[in-house]
Amino acid sequence: MPKAPLPAIVAYCDQLLRTAETGDYDGAVNGLQVENSGRVTRIAATVDASLATVKMAVAAQADLLIVHHGLFWSKPQPWTGKRHELLRLLVQNDLAVYSSHLPLDAHPALGNNAQLASALGFKNLKPFFFSHGQAIGLRTRQKISRAGLAKKLEYATGAPPKVLPGGREICERIGIVTGGAGGDLKTAAAAGVDTFITGEGPHWTFALAEELGVNVFYGGHYATETFGVKALAAVLSKKFRVPWVFLDHPTGL
Repeated sequence: MPKAPLPAIVAYCDQLLRTAETGDYDGAVNGLQVENSGRVTRIAATVDASLATVKMAVAAQADLLIVHHGLFWSKPQPWTGKRHELLRLLVQNDLAVYSSHLPLDAHPALGNNAQLASALGFKNLKPFFFSHGQAIGLRTRQKISRAGLAKKLEYATGAPPKVLPGGREICERIGIVTGGAGGDLKTAAAAGVDTFITGEGPHWTFALAEELGVNVFYGGHYATETFGVKALAAVLSKKFRVPWVFLDHPTGL
């Protein structure tokens, strides 16, 4: 059975993703969140670390779980009830967890934004949308109809987007920030885009999109962020010669 040392994989991920140098929300805790006994024979990748996805990783016989949304986002909570069950499953099944949030969003090749842009066929990409000290999104100039872009996005993500038709029918200056950036629509518009692709946003952004004259595509927080963990796991699998699997657990949001 092929195996690789966990410390070597973690060190490679930290360097590749610039984990230490990339700013993020205080609770993100990027990097190795749970260690195992030190070896990896199978990698699982998923968007969210949760009891459900940990159970899926155990069933897949993985000993390293790569996630975009990790286990820690708020102040520490007691490890009781379902949280204790999650912890017990990790320890009993020797399952390590590596999480990468904004470092994975921002990566110029493996990141969610870069991978989604590639899936949409966009080229000549430029940095866009600063967050926590760095640009995490991408922008491009390309003429495409609003309906045509909706079809492309649905094909790329597997989910029909919610379209806020606040701008012109022909999209030209397009920005991408996967995940939950809808609440920052004004920031995106101020950067000069007439079309903003993200995952989700609040109700009031419909009226704001009309006021700003911007088309907004909500492709789904989950659906727009499956790309990065898949790309990272594929790179790790090739470099360290261990198999990998994607665990699909869509939220519909």
